[in-house]
Amino acid sequence: MTVMRLSDSFSATIADLAEELGANLREWREEGTPTGGEGGGCLLLLAGGAEGEAVDRLAEIPTSAHAYLIGAAEDHRLAAAAVQRGARDYFALPADLGLLRRTLERERTESQARGAAAEFAEGERKGSGFDAILGESPALQKVIGQARRVAKHRDVTVLIGGETGTGKELLARALHYDSPRAAAPFVEINCAAIPANLLESELFGHEKGAFTGAVAAKPGLMEMAHGGTVFLDEVGALPLELQPKLLRALETREIRRVGGQQSRKIDVRLVAATHVDLASAVKRGEFREDLFFRLNVVPLVLPPLRERGDDVERLAETFAVSLARQYGLPVPALTPATRTALRQHAWPGNVREL
Repeated sequence: MTVMRLSDSFSATIADLAEELGANLREWREEGTPTGGEGGGCLLLLAGGAEGEAVDRLAEIPTSAHAYLIGAAEDHRLAAAAVQRGARDYFALPADLGLLRRTLERERTESQARGAAAEFAEGERKGSGFDAILGESPALQKVIGQARRVAKHRDVTVLIGGETGTGKELLARALHYDSPRAAAPFVEINCAAIPANLLESELFGHEKGAFTGAVAAKPGLMEMAHGGTVFLDEVGALPLELQPKLLRALETREIRRVGGQQSRKIDVRLVAATHVDLASAVKRGEFREDLFFRLNVVPLVLPPLRERGDDVERLAETFAVSLARQYGLPVPALTPATRTALRQHAWPGNVREL
């Protein structure tokens, strides 16, 4: 917890609360940088007798900080002004001491959860990031370079193309775990694997009683991915009747559950993948043109394995070592004849086939 002291009031009370919660206190310097110790992400403005000044100082606080104003005046107009200026809440001590304690307990729990999520994301970045995509061919590295650049932009929609087995899911995961959304969920939906009559409910959720068997309300995967990334694999298989609803979700950042009347805000990045030519599907009337334009903001096309040169040998060596370890066998050597066969094969199934 970071403390900005505008008066000497409540210092002992806050110190006791911090000790009770097992949190460290750090001081807010004039330039707005916290100093000393570790703690959660909330900022406490101690302002007994200086509440008006504290409200004015709220403009200096970064919007990402969870700022709470602590004063002595029990004044609802002061509380409203503080919240309007950016504070999460106002506490008048000693009357609100219990409420302040519960709020700080919640902040501590949320801070620990954010830390755990960031740690998980870092681990996934190492195992599922761009470095996990094996290959040095110029064709592959060009696509990875483009993907690295777009990953930093948290809201940009990406459409990944390429033949089946080229690694579209790997690239989607790398985009997520190298992005500002890495600590939030990565939710994958295979549009070809879910029956059309169930896909709408899976994507957008449903309310209780929306259809036979809907005995309870259920959030959809778009809601469950809030803050993170939704990966729509095989988006070309999305039924035509569902495409307007996905288009609306992309345009408005809102969804409506099946059987529901209320729109719900979502905050997701959409990454879609397809092995079919969506532009041709549009001409055939199998895919909506407006949805295609919404998905095709940044197109990334993975090259087939037959166009990746020496990568086929590098991948074969890597897989041979991995499989030998898995089955407790000696690592087989790739003979010149094997290498020649690897290079000459067309690999219609690409890396999956290998």
